[in-house]
Amino acid sequence: MTAEIYFSNNYRDLCEEHGTGAGFQFEFHCNRCQDTWRSPFEAYAGGRMASWVGKGVNAAWGLLGRTGSGVSTAADGLAGAGYGSARDAAFQRAIATAQGHFNRCPRCTSYVCHRCWNAGQGICLTCAPDTAAEAVAARQRGLNDGVSERAYSAGQNAADGYDIAAQRQLVCPQCHGETHGSAFCPNCGHRLAQPDACTSCNAQVPAGAAFCPSCGTRR
Repeated sequence: MTAEIYFSNNYRDLCEEHGTGAGFQFEFHCNRCQDTWRSPFEAYAGGRMASWVGKGVNAAWGLLGRTGSGVSTAADGLAGAGYGSARDAAFQRAIATAQGHFNRCPRCTSYVCHRCWNAGQGICLTCAPDTAAEAVAARQRGLNDGVSERAYSAGQNAADGYDIAAQRQLVCPQCHGETHGSAFCPNCGHRLAQPDACTSCNAQVPAGAAFCPSCGTRR
């Protein structure tokens, strides 16, 4: 009876059951930084032998104009019969080796590599961050927050000179380019958000109008 295997989900199965590359290999990753470590490759002789037998039988029968698929299928079946137990044994060996590359945090139960492990506290760096690194990060956050506050205040002071009542078109109706609120389109020079004035009475004339709605002067 195969012993039960316990492990977390921080691994990827790279095993191959059939072919000349048949073998066992597992890739483990750190739950914190996602760096990976692969177990040494172990060849699976049964899978390779089945591949060789299948190729040899098919080649021999091919010379006689017949197929040996039945024999090769049987060989694959024999290889597959022992694959599960062989993989489990290889997985156990890979786990035993991986334990030398990863640590299981007793607080969050994550598996982390040595670079993500706080050896002094006996837990991972996510649960117990490095004090010096946290101090540097906090100082940088304070600097960024202070500069942001000063920049915000400067923006508030500059707001007094901004005409909030002025009409602005953010997209040019002629070339459809972005205008960034300018009086003229920076792409085609089209006049923006400025209604035409009548040359006779200076009243605003709607766009497309042929005559001034105030005095009737033709545009």
